[in-house]
Amino acid sequence: MTTQRLRAEWRACFRFILSPHLKRTLRVAPPLAGRLRDWFPGLGMGRLFAWAATLWILNIFVLGPLVLEAFEASGATHRINVNDLPWLQAILWAPLVEELLFRYCLRRPLSLFWVTPSMGVVLVYGLQSWASVLLALTVALLLFISYFSAEPRAWVFRWGRRYHKVFPWVFHLVALAFAAVHLRNYVFGDVQWWVMMILVTPQWLTGLVLGWIRVQRGVGASILLHGLFNAGPLCVAWVALQYAE
Repeated sequence: MTTQRLRAEWRACFRFILSPHLKRTLRVAPPLAGRLRDWFPGLGMGRLFAWAATLWILNIFVLGPLVLEAFEASGATHRINVNDLPWLQAILWAPLVEELLFRYCLRRPLSLFWVTPSMGVVLVYGLQSWASVLLALTVALLLFISYFSAEPRAWVFRWGRRYHKVFPWVFHLVALAFAAVHLRNYVFGDVQWWVMMILVTPQWLTGLVLGWIRVQRGVGASILLHGLFNAGPLCVAWVALQYAE
């Protein structure tokens, strides 16, 4: 039964990517009301792990050979030092910052005017103390607003109907922007732009799935899946280093 449900979710995700919409088609019954339910995952760790494994398989066996060939042809180098793996940054900091930056606004479009700029600053300046304070204040304010959120006014519904019409464009532009940001993981020489974009096709695919999870399950689920997905390559690198030693 679980496998059948997972296959149904795969199909639902594929249909959503082809035709993005804001209607929640998955049955979610979190023990929270109002906007706070947006932060509750609404699915177990087993399902999250299954989705992470799906992304690992697609990125390694489908996109992996293409990315590896482009990486070797470009002469690029990766910024991550395998001898100093960024566990905290990859598993906790990056999922929280990037989900708020790119995907929180998918269901909360007005947050584009304040959450997105603040998280953009945090992303640029990294783990500096003042940027971490800004991140904590933003999350605290979002939770406060979610807890005390009132019924939206009439103008919000009118604006929302217009947003529904452009949402497919917004969804795919966000996925492309998410992929493009990960170009900063590499150091490039003289390389053509299309080769650079091939290098971040795994992030593009992952961004599409995370966007679907965010819209259907909430930002809490996309943050958890993002962190779990990032943990996979780090664990592989760590195990490889232990055997190398």
